[in-house]
Amino acid sequence: MREFVPMLVTTLKGYKANQLVKDVIAGIIVAIIALPLSIALAIASGVGPEEGLYTAIIAGALISLLGGSTVQIAGPTAAFATIVAGVVAANGMEGLVMATVIAGILLVLMGIFKFGSLIKFIPYTITTGFTAGIAVTIFIGQLKDFFGVSLGGEAPIETVEKVSAFARHISTTNWWSVLVGMLSLAILIVWPKISKKIPGSLVAVIFGAVMVMLLGEKAGVQTIETTFGQLSSKLPTLNLPGFDFELIRTVLPDAFTIAVLAAIESLLSCVVADGMTGSKHRSNMELIAQGIGNVGSALFGGIPATGAIARTAANINNGGKTPIAGIVHAIVLLLILVFLMPYAALIPMPTIAAILFVVAYNMSQWRPIVRLIKTAPKSDIFVLLITFVLTVVFDLVVAIAVGIVLACIMFMKRMSDVSTITGWKYEQSEDDSYKLADVPKEIRVFEISGPMFFGMTDRVANITTKAYTKCLIIRMRSVPAIDATAMNALEDLCNNCAKKGIKVIFSHLNEQPMKSMIKSGLAEKVGMENIRPHIDDALSYATELCRTNEVSDGSL
Repeated sequence: MREFVPMLVTTLKGYKANQLVKDVIAGIIVAIIALPLSIALAIASGVGPEEGLYTAIIAGALISLLGGSTVQIAGPTAAFATIVAGVVAANGMEGLVMATVIAGILLVLMGIFKFGSLIKFIPYTITTGFTAGIAVTIFIGQLKDFFGVSLGGEAPIETVEKVSAFARHISTTNWWSVLVGMLSLAILIVWPKISKKIPGSLVAVIFGAVMVMLLGEKAGVQTIETTFGQLSSKLPTLNLPGFDFELIRTVLPDAFTIAVLAAIESLLSCVVADGMTGSKHRSNMELIAQGIGNVGSALFGGIPATGAIARTAANINNGGKTPIAGIVHAIVLLLILVFLMPYAALIPMPTIAAILFVVAYNMSQWRPIVRLIKTAPKSDIFVLLITFVLTVVFDLVVAIAVGIVLACIMFMKRMSDVSTITGWKYEQSEDDSYKLADVPKEIRVFEISGPMFFGMTDRVANITTKAYTKCLIIRMRSVPAIDATAMNALEDLCNNCAKKGIKVIFSHLNEQPMKSMIKSGLAEKVGMENIRPHIDDALSYATELCRTNEVSDGSL
């Protein structure tokens, strides 16, 4: 049951004052980093700036309180931006609340049923493909604000539609917006080389706000206030969604995608954190915490949340070692919401776009993609590119579903390719302990290698006999597992042999195939005496049967 104990409970044992100071400092620094990011990611998700802070506060606090990692920092992340924007556009905030609550419940169930370790079965090519696809969609979605383009009342949702609308209205570019955006982008790129203590995003938003104030209203540079109106400093309030079965049915695919994404992102962040700290996270408890955090975020006006790798790394680098740092980060953001939110309204939209450009670049993973294209099998590259294209052109639901199906098909093909059924050649072989030339011609030996599953059962047809064959030995020492379809194919083979009066003998069955054969009843039909432990034993037994003519009479 230790795996279901929050890390906060474990780390508080022997907690010392000097570590409290480090956690508080780390929490404050991470909150400063999270402030502009939370606002920017909320805007990229198609909701207001307040929703980004609500998410970082509610989900951030709950996940730190209950999570399975000592240093995880949670909040809104870029991975959710496109899917959240799609849900909001199609079903409004009510649809988003419902999808997030369902996703949270799914995450809790995933943790309870110990699915934490199963997330590793999502192929790397799929996560890389859709992450790069999300990066491209975020980049494209911010072109309008970066260039100050007016879409004339159009509100495109799909990425392709956004590109088309931007191209049609490119003539409305506001060059003052471009200037603000370019200078903000320059700060974001150069500032980390000057100082790592103060986040470049904070410097950029302050600089951008001051610049827009100096330029005045005539410059026409859009800010958060001119885009979203007056920002609220109110605390998040509980808002229970109404039960609507049709809405639940509509958002269920999106909820599933949010849950899978949250699980992948949070556990990946935990793995990265483990590598930096030398600790070990509790994956199932982390999933439960992520679920509770997302339900809490949705009920208090927020959007989906998950572990944020960059903010988690910043927490570690600034001395945070316990969940107290994550709790402090949420408290500081709450104070900023109450006392400083009106000032956030002055942040220029081109600066927000510049911040999201950097976020998109950092999550694009272009280096791993280049490496994969150079080194990975063509089938893996195909899955990666298909997932990437579908994410950009359609959405994550389609991309993940198709990507997983393709990856499974490719995997089964590979397994089928390495699974072989070969007959022994009747000649002397130095590689085998038994002289094959000594095998009587009435005995045929076939060796199966690799897992036996539905993808290779047609190869059982390669097992052929001659008119003079009396015994058929099937050697299975290299078969680690067998499924029901393959077992059925073996049963058909045994039935056909029985009709021809041929005795079937199995040699060297491994544990799983043996259990499956017993459970299916094939072992009983064949006869346990015809299942031999080694090939030498099977050959001696078959030779004796042939010598004494004790072969099958036509039935199993």
